[in-house]
Amino acid sequence: MSALRLAVIIGTNREGRFGPTVGDWFTRQAREFGGLDVDVIDLAEIDLPATLDFGARPVVELAGRLAAADAYVVVTPEYNHSFPAVLKHAIDLYREEWQAKPVGFVSYGGMGGGLRAVEQLRLVFAELHATTVRETVSFHNAWERFDETGAPVDEGCNEAAKGMLGQLTWWARALRAARAAEPYAA
Repeated sequence: MSALRLAVIIGTNREGRFGPTVGDWFTRQAREFGGLDVDVIDLAEIDLPATLDFGARPVVELAGRLAAADAYVVVTPEYNHSFPAVLKHAIDLYREEWQAKPVGFVSYGGMGGGLRAVEQLRLVFAELHATTVRETVSFHNAWERFDETGAPVDEGCNEAAKGMLGQLTWWARALRAARAAEPYAA
């Protein structure tokens, strides 16, 4: 069986953001998990147009990367009890790319650890016919949870990542087989 393609989406573009620290840690966890071909999609590095221009080169290129993925992990902060606008825009530009594929979440923020953003994202992805996995990884007061090398100070989060990746890869294999057997009917 070929490796599963996992797109790790860093869902913030704010200056001074903490997303790359969390995203880099999770990407290492995904690569160590094995059986995954990981593509990191950092929304701060993609110049998506503000208007719906489906022919714009960044939109077309991102569509290809999303379509090639068997599964997604969204790394999201929580801004004002929700997720960033750049992430919503990136999600809304696409439809078929998300369908019948699993989505996992790594969130971070203050006391809520980004969990309110994740709950809202579950609703958005359900509307796009994606399957979200139950297990998540969450960092409360994230900037205090990583050392100067970008490693979490609590090793328990590595186990949480493995648990989420286990669920995600199960769904990714099952849904890839289902899509290959019969096109998804949206």
